[in-house]
Amino acid sequence: MEFQSLDDARDYVLSNDEDYFIADEIIRGVSFKVFKNGPKLIPDILNLCLNHKEKDFLVFDKERYSFGEFHQLTCQIAHLLMDEYSIRPGDRVAILMKNSPEFPLIFMALSSIGAVAVCLNSWWTSDELKYGFMDSKVKLVFTDEQRLAKIKGFVSEMGVQTVLCRHQNSDKSDEFWNSLLTSKNNELPRTTIDQDSDFAVMYTSGSTGHPKGVVMTHRGAISTLMSWHFGLRVLDVMGLGPVPYVDKNNQPYQPCQLVSVPFFHVSGTHGGLLLALWSGTKLVIMKKWDPPEAVRLIELEKVSRFGGVPTMAAEILGEAKKVGAKLESIRLIDTGGAARPADQAREMAESIPNVLTGTSYGMTETNALGIAIRGKEYLENPEVTGRLIAPLAEMRIVDEFDNDVEIGDVGELVLKSAANMRCYLNKDAETSEVLKDGWLYTGDLAKIDKNELITLVDRKKNIIIRGGENISAQEVQTVILEHPDVIEAAIFALPNERLGEIVGACVFCGETSNADENSLKEFLRKSLAAYKIPEHIWFKKKPLPRVASEKIDVEALKKEYS
Repeated sequence: MEFQSLDDARDYVLSNDEDYFIADEIIRGVSFKVFKNGPKLIPDILNLCLNHKEKDFLVFDKERYSFGEFHQLTCQIAHLLMDEYSIRPGDRVAILMKNSPEFPLIFMALSSIGAVAVCLNSWWTSDELKYGFMDSKVKLVFTDEQRLAKIKGFVSEMGVQTVLCRHQNSDKSDEFWNSLLTSKNNELPRTTIDQDSDFAVMYTSGSTGHPKGVVMTHRGAISTLMSWHFGLRVLDVMGLGPVPYVDKNNQPYQPCQLVSVPFFHVSGTHGGLLLALWSGTKLVIMKKWDPPEAVRLIELEKVSRFGGVPTMAAEILGEAKKVGAKLESIRLIDTGGAARPADQAREMAESIPNVLTGTSYGMTETNALGIAIRGKEYLENPEVTGRLIAPLAEMRIVDEFDNDVEIGDVGELVLKSAANMRCYLNKDAETSEVLKDGWLYTGDLAKIDKNELITLVDRKKNIIIRGGENISAQEVQTVILEHPDVIEAAIFALPNERLGEIVGACVFCGETSNADENSLKEFLRKSLAAYKIPEHIWFKKKPLPRVASEKIDVEALKKEYS
């Protein structure tokens, strides 16, 4: 069957495929489009993995776990949580570790008993982590040795129990793994979970200081996953989907994704873990980002999909050329989190046979659901961000008075779907600012053309995105102003070819100050994660320039030093 347009293909799937039938439903007092059928809860996704029981699921260094083994271990951890640690539905439990098999195991176990997984940023300093623990009020934390050293000074006084999962050298910890040996439960505990109850909290940097905990529901995450599957189904009926997963000898191979982004990010859990459990995709977990190792793993494990920031995609391409790797198994390369150079997408399409490359935009606040574009349309329009992901999401682009702007005009992007967050944890005022009658005000400025292609042009929020990591300029400014010699400070984004943006700072110090760039950076390292430290600091001999409202003219400084 041939379709004249994308809309025709979407209508066909919505009308003929019962998996994607939609209806209207009231959620928290607001009417949303929802999927009538399909999974309702995160544990439903876990049980789907039994369809691929014998296949490889997790690969981590020399460790390898099948889908069946993953399901069994998750069930054992779920019983352990309830029986040994007295975790009950609604309780919050932190996961604080670098990527390893324990993260997805614990994440799914918590979700399966109705508890709430609090995914803390493993790059945070002790001070940042202390705030996260105080804000989330977790009862228990699963961690690794390096992160345990950061939190041991305050967790005991908070009454938070710790469980060590991995040692510094990445070896398994007996404290965690030996406890599983005593459990013989191969089925999930029986608990009652409402699809609109909380399942996870993930932290995102805001424009006003401390990170905000984004509270996600089971329905929110499922809505995103189903929407992504819907999009793939539409591509299939249009004949635009990926080339079949067969090698040059016409032998089929298992879909496989290289995991290079942290699991504490929504792109790691939703775009990685949950999507893979559903689709039977093998996940190859990297200990840390290393381009030569990434290329080696792609060739060894027949990786078919890679997702990350544009920097990573470029480094894979460069390394593959250096060593002569063909990357023939790859079918999908998607980037997000930062602007992507147009020539990178073209080079990738020309260099890798059978690849569909694309870009996407999503927020933690939307469970990663948002805008995407892939394939020929993307290569023909490399400057755009993409199309709104159907069929649940609605969008507006509005002016400062909340009026819809004309096609081609710039305004704030506003999104509505059942995938939107429930709230910001413990922040009613901030929640009310961005969530209004089900609409999420993103703070991002965008425009849309007559073909419904959306382009993000700027951000209202004072956020710097460094290689996909959100950094609050206000947070950095607050810390730098704590230095006794700094009188004024302005923090701003600087363009960077590799990372998209890096942090820049301009300061005015007292006349007797001996502060220099190195000493200021050393001061900041005590309170800020390394990726938040300004890479360039300029010193002014007089007060910083100001606009009419007497606020520091950050834009003027940004132009001066960019």
